[in-house]
Amino acid sequence: MQIPKGKKIYFASDNHLGAPTKEASFPREKKFVAWLDEIKKDAAVIFLLGDLFDFWFEYKTVVPRGFTRTLGKLAEISDSGIPIHYFVGNHDLWMNGYFEEELNIPVYHKPKEFTFNDKTFFIGHGDGLGPGDKGYKRLKKVFTNPFFKWIFQWGHPDIGMRIAQYFSVKNKLISGDDDATFLGEENEWLVQYSKRKLADKHRDYFVFGHRHLPLDISLNDNSKYINLGDWIQYFTYAEFDGERMELKEYKKPLPL
Repeated sequence: MQIPKGKKIYFASDNHLGAPTKEASFPREKKFVAWLDEIKKDAAVIFLLGDLFDFWFEYKTVVPRGFTRTLGKLAEISDSGIPIHYFVGNHDLWMNGYFEEELNIPVYHKPKEFTFNDKTFFIGHGDGLGPGDKGYKRLKKVFTNPFFKWIFQWGHPDIGMRIAQYFSVKNKLISGDDDATFLGEENEWLVQYSKRKLADKHRDYFVFGHRHLPLDISLNDNSKYINLGDWIQYFTYAEFDGERMELKEYKKPLPL
C-alpha cells in the first residue's frame, strides 16, 4: 500500500483503561480520545497494539460497561473510511467479534506483517514472544483454552468482571507485565525475538507494545525495533510519514 501524500500511519498501545479504577483512568481516556480526534485529520491507517482495556471479555450479549468515549471515537473514525487494525494484548485477549461487527475493525490474535511505501512492518502486541517469560506463557495457554473460556462465560458477568479486574490489577504474573525497566539490548526479549525473525527475512520495522517503555533500537543498518510505550506514564505513540518512523509524546495535559 502506498500512503497518500500528506497522510501518516499511527501506532499506539497499552492504555489499560479501567485501571486501577474506571474513575482514575477516565482522564487518561479523555486524553487518548483527544489524540484520536487530532490524528484523524491526516491518518491513512491507525494501528492499536493491544491492552487498550485493562480487562475485556465478550459474553454473547454483554460487553464490559464503560469506555463509551473511546468506542464512539473509534466508530466515528472507522465510519469515516480510515482503516483501524487491532492486535489483542494479554489484558484484552478475549475479543470475539464485537470490534469486527460493531466497529468494522479487524482484530488479530497473532503478529502480522504489512507493507507501506515499500517498507515492511512486523506488528504485534508482544506478549509471550521470544525467550523466557515461561510462567506467563503457561498461563496464556490456560486463558486461551476454549474450555476455560467456556467456564468463565457461563458465570455471571458482574462476578466475572470483579474477579478479572482483581487479578489484572493485583497480579503481575497473570498480567504478564514486567517492571517497566530497560533491561539492555541483550536481555530485552522482544529485541532478541526481532533479531531471530530477521535471520529468516528482512523487515524494516518491528513494532510492539507490552513492555510499557518507549524504545527505538537499531537491529542492523536497515531494521529497527520500536516499542510504543504506554498511555499511563509516557503517552507515547509512533508515526510513519511514508519515509520515517518516529516515536512521539502526546503532550496535551490530562483533563481535570
